[in-house]
Amino acid sequence: MYEYEFVKVQLINKALGYSIEPKNDYKEIIKSYAKEGWRLFQIFSPITYSSHSSEYIELIFEKEVKEES
Repeated sequence: MYEYEFVKVQLINKALGYSIEPKNDYKEIIKSYAKEGWRLFQIFSPITYSSHSSEYIELIFEKEVKEES
């Protein structure tokens, strides 16, 4: 069995548009979670219809949960 953790990283808004540059250093977030035993499972980037781009990315981490017998 696995548990999941979701971390939203806002993208920088540059003059009404959104840059692909994240507001926080996503690499440091990934390293921090990895030290705690989490594995990066997926990066989700939803498209908003008004801007046709993403306002944020979501880092999805996975960790195996040991089942008690």
